[in-house]
Amino acid sequence: MQQNHRSDTARISDRTHAVEVRGLVKHYGETKALDGVDLTVREGTVLGVLGPNGAGKTTLVRCLATLILPDAGSATVAGYDVVHQPRQLRRTIGLTGQYASVDEKLSGWENLYMIGRLLDLSRAAARRRAAEMLERFSLTDAAKKPVMQYSGGMRRRLDLAASLVGEPSVLYLDEPTTGLDPRTRNEVWDEVQRMVTEGVTVLLTTQYMEEAERLADELTVIDQGRVIAEGRVDELKAKVGGRTLRIRPSDRSQLDAMARELARAGLDGIAGVHTAVDEGLLTVPILTDEQLTAVVGVLASHHFGIADITTHLPSLDDVFLAVTGERRPVSEQSAESATTLQETAA
Repeated sequence: MQQNHRSDTARISDRTHAVEVRGLVKHYGETKALDGVDLTVREGTVLGVLGPNGAGKTTLVRCLATLILPDAGSATVAGYDVVHQPRQLRRTIGLTGQYASVDEKLSGWENLYMIGRLLDLSRAAARRRAAEMLERFSLTDAAKKPVMQYSGGMRRRLDLAASLVGEPSVLYLDEPTTGLDPRTRNEVWDEVQRMVTEGVTVLLTTQYMEEAERLADELTVIDQGRVIAEGRVDELKAKVGGRTLRIRPSDRSQLDAMARELARAGLDGIAGVHTAVDEGLLTVPILTDEQLTAVVGVLASHHFGIADITTHLPSLDDVFLAVTGERRPVSEQSAESATTLQETAA
């Protein structure tokens, strides 16, 4: 759901960072949902927060949205302290949770108008803003229909529209495309990218690697309540294992000979050479452009014909699996679901 429109009240932190989190801790009994989380989100960018089920992503969003109080640490959003300035903070943020939170008995227009009025917009301004959001999210034709008649994708778009009624400067998207079909998911992605071009800062939690790669300027990976990796997408890929050189010889029968000559050359920093006979490929892990040049030089010196040569970076799936390690037991994966129930009950 949406909070409120922007305020000019004095801020307390460096405005180059829309979100600053330091040592954030949240306990539920013996469970540490957050265990000293640090992160920053630059203004006008998207930070993707990745992690397994139960890693602490939703708890982090709830703390930053002032829905729950952290046990320790500090966090500022749009310059406001999440603990000491919650009322001012709520006027600058929007939140779209994992499930649509609109009223199904009301029409789409009534939902958006009601939110506008709750945000202290005048009747005329609330009507105008509702119409703008319905048009922006291609819901004008369904404006008067009750939300219970909407498809899943339409409800999701309405929920996102609701989070923007108050023109937030910071938007939290907690797994916003879960359960959506590919076409609707792409529509949501396009809208997020448009919002960022308009200056909105987005903190996005997701388990879709394609979504993270499409939207995020930087990534933070959380597991068991801790940040275990962070950086730009290309930086994280490089940390996992650099690039793989894929070589397709003009003559497949030369694959083994090419592999032998590269092994004999003893090129510095190259751990191994692999052949994929079925694909007619030779693969060589490399870390630098110098290694690439050296591999090509060895093959050229032995007059091997090369039909094609490409480099391949690790995927975000590779990054995710590498930094999070083996899947945890189901009992641990469900820890965050259990804490969410506790938060709701509270």
